[in-house]
Amino acid sequence: MSSDHRISTTKDPPEHPSSSSSHQKQPLPPQLQPQQPLSRYESQKRRDWNTFIQYLKSQNPPLLMSQFDYTHVLCFLRYLDQFGKTKVHQQACVFFGQPDPPGPCTCPLKQAWGSLDALIGRLRAAYEEHGGGSPDTNPFANGSIRVHLREVRESQAKARGIPYRKKKRRKIKNDAVVVKKDVANSSSTPN
Repeated sequence: MSSDHRISTTKDPPEHPSSSSSHQKQPLPPQLQPQQPLSRYESQKRRDWNTFIQYLKSQNPPLLMSQFDYTHVLCFLRYLDQFGKTKVHQQACVFFGQPDPPGPCTCPLKQAWGSLDALIGRLRAAYEEHGGGSPDTNPFANGSIRVHLREVRESQAKARGIPYRKKKRRKIKNDAVVVKKDVANSSSTPN
């Protein structure tokens, strides 16, 4: 057999309907198109939502998404403390108020305030994405949740002996940097 014959039998002519090039021109249906991987935030949000839904299902009796309110969210946050990795000294502990305790103690491990705050933010967004209703009725945005998070933040700050200070936003400085960049770019271009 000649090499020409082998080539012609392995490839269809371009005008043939079974040609691979004509298949590539037709778009795949949306359900068969490869999806882009989720961002780290989206993956975490999905994982957090699934964990919360699993928590609701584990309640006695099991709860549906339409049945829970902010009290269930508060119970979920307390439930998560058992998986925490942050040592929070109790007031009776000799290390209470010390940022770097010199030895071990029996105080409980809890979820860090920053982790809980970020979790609530992701769950608030996930609730709205899953048809939870308006932001006004979102149980994750309830004032009691904010109060709980503030109390956790303050108690953890006292236990560590480090007061929490809110970071200030510096919009004026950012605008000044942009102005400097614009001035630098305009002066470097020939007039």
